[in-house]
Amino acid sequence: MSAPRPHDLLWLRNRSALATIKESWVSPFWHPDLPVVVRRDRRESGLIPIGVRGERREQRAAGWIAPDDILRVVTPESLADRTLLLASPFTAYAPVSAAIALSETVWPWCWGITGSTAFALATQRPTLHAASDLDLLLRAPQPLPRNALQRWQTETDALGCRVDTQVETPSGAFALNEWLREGRVLLKTDTGPILTASPWSRENP
Repeated sequence: MSAPRPHDLLWLRNRSALATIKESWVSPFWHPDLPVVVRRDRRESGLIPIGVRGERREQRAAGWIAPDDILRVVTPESLADRTLLLASPFTAYAPVSAAIALSETVWPWCWGITGSTAFALATQRPTLHAASDLDLLLRAPQPLPRNALQRWQTETDALGCRVDTQVETPSGAFALNEWLREGRVLLKTDTGPILTASPWSRENP
C-alpha cells in the first residue's frame, strides 16, 4: 500500500486506533464503519496525521494513527469516477450534480472530490444539504498551464454551487482562485503555510 496522502479517506481496524484522541464526542460517535481523513501535518515516527469528522460542523478532532491500523483507502480521484457519481443517491444535490458536469470533460490532470461531498459519496451518509459546497483537488506534480487552469476555474464558477479548488504540488497545496487572482499563494505544507509565488518549487518562497 502506498503512503496515504492528504484528503484520502481511511477505514481503520477498530476503535483502539483512535485511543489517543481525547475529544469527548469522538468515543461515543466514531466507529470503524466511518472513515477518517488524512490531514496535512508532520509524520512523526511513521505515524499518519488524520482528522475525525463529527455530526456537527464544529466537531473535528486531530490525531495520528499507525499505518497498520488502516484497512481501506479511498482517494479523492476515485470518488470523481463518473460511473460512481451517476449511481450516487445524492445526484439531486448541487455538489454531486456539479461533479457530474465536470466529469463530462476530459481534463489534462487528475482531479478528485474532498470535504463533505467526498464523505457523503464514500459512506452513503446524508451529510449534504442545499447549501453544501463542492471541494475539489487537482493533482499537479508539474506546473500546469495557466490558460487550462483558467478554463477549469471558469467552468466551476458557472456550476450550481460554490466550488473551491485546491491544487496539490510536490511542495504542498494552494487555492486555485488565489493563484489566478494574485500570482502568489498561501501554500499549505506539512510544516505550516508559506506565502510564495513558486508553489511548485521545493525551495520557497
